[in-house]
Amino acid sequence: MVKQPVSVNGVIRWRDVGLAEDAHREPKERKMVVLRHEIGDVLRDVRQRQGRTLREVSHSARVSLGYLSEVERGQKEASSELLSSICTALDVPLSLMLREVSDRVASAEGIAIPDTVPSEFSREFAREFPEDLARDLARTP
Repeated sequence: MVKQPVSVNGVIRWRDVGLAEDAHREPKERKMVVLRHEIGDVLRDVRQRQGRTLREVSHSARVSLGYLSEVERGQKEASSELLSSICTALDVPLSLMLREVSDRVASAEGIAIPDTVPSEFSREFAREFPEDLARDLARTP
């Protein structure tokens, strides 16, 4: 496996990039992905990164604290309206939250998430990255 920098929602992350022979291997048994668990994990991560409490977000989203807690723990399936309200309270676009959920589901399914930034673009703006990251970007084909 090779590590490659990937920009996800403006954050640089390192992802394993499979080699050609990896595609010919027998597929591993996939774990069952429960969408409400992934959504809850992402919402909790966003809220905690912002340093906000359940009480603050539930008040802003106009949803009960207990229900928001159950959504974050993956015990309740949130409607699209409720997700929109929570994302608005967190000041995060619903599309970005769903993209993060999608990335997590793809990872759980064993699907490699490709770098969505073209290499030419990465090289052009490499001077804005930390020196070690810029060096790694310059080596990518």
